[in-house]
Parts: sequence; structure tokens; C-alpha cells
Amino acid sequence: MICRCTESNRQEIYEIINDAASAYKGVIPGDRWREPYMPMEELMEQITQGVEFWSDIENGRMLGVMGIQDRVDVTLIRHAYVRTEARNKGIGSKLLNHLTVLTIKPVLIGTWADAFWAIHFYQKHGFRVLSQIEKNFLLGKYWSIPERQMETSVVLADRHWVSEK
Repeated sequence: MICRCTESNRQEIYEIINDAASAYKGVIPGDRWREPYMPMEELMEQITQGVEFWSDIENGRMLGVMGIQDRVDVTLIRHAYVRTEARNKGIGSKLLNHLTVLTIKPVLIGTWADAFWAIHFYQKHGFRVLSQIEKNFLLGKYWSIPERQMETSVVLADRHWVSEK
């Protein structure tokens, strides 16, 4: 069952993100990896900046989380994570499908360039990788991330995205 997360879910969101992010260790650049991958303070800051988390709960247990963030003319999908033991069971697809119907705006997603599994997942759902020029522009406009993370990331867009060329 897909549910909007509340303040009472923050610890569980934190645990899922940091469990699932272990897949990035040794894949993303070493200077971008840290433990915990997302400290609680950063999670709280993301929520303060308008990231609304949703979860998939089965048998009373939260198995995955995904955030959505309104950014005036686009919607961002943020922080999509599924518990390690619950991967490849359709949880990410259920969350992504649910969140994308909550908006009529173009949807953008940023992820690590070396996270081939994440890129493939989004492509399977109709998203396309944008050019380097578009990626750099969009990351600067809609995200607040360090320059080094911009260099090592990609941006994907849904079918509603029209390039600003």
C-alpha cells in the first residue's frame, strides 16, 4: 500500500535510504561516498526544502521510499530507495507510478551516472537521459548539490519534458 510519510516515519525513511544506498559503495566516486550516506540532518533539510516522501508498506513494514518535490515548472523525483531485501519486487515501480500521476508537470530525476541499474530502471519507465548541457543547466536550476556531484550525475526526463533549446 502506498502512503504519504509523516514525521513519525522519519527514522524509518532514514534507515531505508542508508540501507539501500549501500549499493552505491564502490560504484560512485569515492569522494562522494560517506557513511551514513544521508545523515539525519540532511534528510530533515530535504524535507524542509519541500521533498515529500511516500512509502510502500506491506504487512505493516515500510519497504521503500520515494520523494517528490514541486519546483514551480517541473516536478522532481528525489531519493528513491528500496530496502536491500525487498529489491526487484516491483516496489520502486509502484512508488514511481504513484508519484508521477500526482503531477501534470514534466518530471525530472537526477541520479549517479555510474548507477547503471537506476538509469535502466527509469528508462524502463519511459524516462530518457538528457544531454550533458541540459543536465548541467537543470542541476544548477532545480537541485542544490555540490559541483562534484553535478559532474558525476545524470538527469532523466519523462515524456512531458521539452528541451529549452
